[in-house]
Amino acid sequence: MRAQFVLSEIGVGLRRNLTMTFAVIVSVALSLGLFGASLLMRDQVSTMKGYWYDKVNVSIFFCNKNDADTGTNCAKGAATQQQKNDIKAELDRLPIVQKPVVYESSDQAYKHYKEQFGDTPVAGVVTPDQLPESFRVKLKDPTKYAVIKSAFSERPGVQEVQDQRDTVEPLFNLLNGMNIAAIVVMALMLVVALMLIVNTVRVSAFSRRRETGIMRLVGASSFYIQMPFILEAAIAGLLGAAFACVLLVGGKYALINNWLAKKIQVVNFIGWDSVAAVLPLVLLIGLLMPALAAFFALRKYLKV
Repeated sequence: MRAQFVLSEIGVGLRRNLTMTFAVIVSVALSLGLFGASLLMRDQVSTMKGYWYDKVNVSIFFCNKNDADTGTNCAKGAATQQQKNDIKAELDRLPIVQKPVVYESSDQAYKHYKEQFGDTPVAGVVTPDQLPESFRVKLKDPTKYAVIKSAFSERPGVQEVQDQRDTVEPLFNLLNGMNIAAIVVMALMLVVALMLIVNTVRVSAFSRRRETGIMRLVGASSFYIQMPFILEAAIAGLLGAAFACVLLVGGKYALINNWLAKKIQVVNFIGWDSVAAVLPLVLLIGLLMPALAAFFALRKYLKV
């Protein structure tokens, strides 16, 4: 196989179908950019879950004197010290509970409340005696919350067992929904890119049907004839994948590092290692996907 001839044929094909080649590059770039972004978003959700689930607690709130009429567990009024001691002892015996179990008094709860809502109009409405005492329980496995809930939610003196994961779960559900939407759009763009690749290869093969016919008549193999077309598609796909990598790197630098990380400091964002792990996969798909599409499209259109 003469490399000079193959390269010249690639150049001819790219020049003849410049507009369609550009459309292929853009389509591949957008579809693979969304593909890479969906992988990074999945990593981001996993990183955030690991970060926040490690910090959230299960709170066991005790009845106070204002809760006598609010529920069955609090029908006898505020929780007694014996009830608190029994629950504390049982928590200390559970293997899923990280020690120590933290006790928060009404005054401490009020202090934390003032720190969080001190500048809001409702801050002056709440008094310390309205805030319940509680145990803050950290679990070795946060998914075992149901064990604590079932064991203590019906105990006398317990007003409520609350999992703080409920406050962050809607955010994770939103991010997962966005990830699914990105994957759907990526799949549609991928179909468009494949259709453009196939049409570009067919047009290129049709415009050079005389040359390919002569090559077949003089004994050229099918692979030798197909190679320029396959490489044209592979080069266009690789250029699109490279542009997708630029979009991912630029998005990480501009959107995450220089904007979100400064605006939302409580979130642990993904690092460059996650981006570096995605880029080779994007380049590999950008190279192989158009080449395979061109190979199967040419099986029919290069028969003479």
